[in-house]
Amino acid sequence: MKRDSRFMKITGFVILTIACLLFLLIPVVPWLGFSAGKIAGISVGLLIAGEVLFYLSLFILGRSYFDKIKSRLKFWIKRIRGTKASPESE
Repeated sequence: MKRDSRFMKITGFVILTIACLLFLLIPVVPWLGFSAGKIAGISVGLLIAGEVLFYLSLFILGRSYFDKIKSRLKFWIKRIRGTKASPESE
């Protein structure tokens, strides 16, 4: 049972990494020399694939990792804005 759980955790992190890489590829697409229509199509495809893989990885990793990711995002948003998060957002 423990080995199966470890495999699922690794699988979840691999899928999460691939999702992040897909998001990072979106700004690179315009410099690849495609036409405007192809750039739009590839960008939308990368966005959709990244979102699907992100949510799939959260489903595999479970609620605890979702809460960790959410708390880290709130930390960065607070740091960028320089304000405290409102109680409504928590």
